[in-house]
Amino acid sequence: MSDDQNKKVETKNPNNNQINIELSEETAEGVYANLAMIAHSSSEFVIDFIRLMPGVPKAKVKSRIVITPEHAKRLLGALKENIQKYEDTFGEIKQADDMPKFPMNFGGTVGEA
Repeated sequence: MSDDQNKKVETKNPNNNQINIELSEETAEGVYANLAMIAHSSSEFVIDFIRLMPGVPKAKVKSRIVITPEHAKRLLGALKENIQKYEDTFGEIKQADDMPKFPMNFGGTVGEA
């Protein structure tokens, strides 16, 4: 992909150095996931983003991100901060009391073809 098809973002790190970040159109579209599974070792965290479809017993990992423990902790802090900002603007995010049971049918019946 050529540079003119990529979005370039310049940001400053704590040392006041600029970092050029390229974001392709394809990546900018994002990937929908409705489940995340996390595993870790002593040196890394692995986050699998998964898409479950109603009535389908098999789910696909749509993206896998591998990060260091330090970056996992930074991600946790950034998520906490952004969730607080979201709730300040839009109200509290409500959660169900119990965890979903798998496979999820999203409250509907399983269709047959």
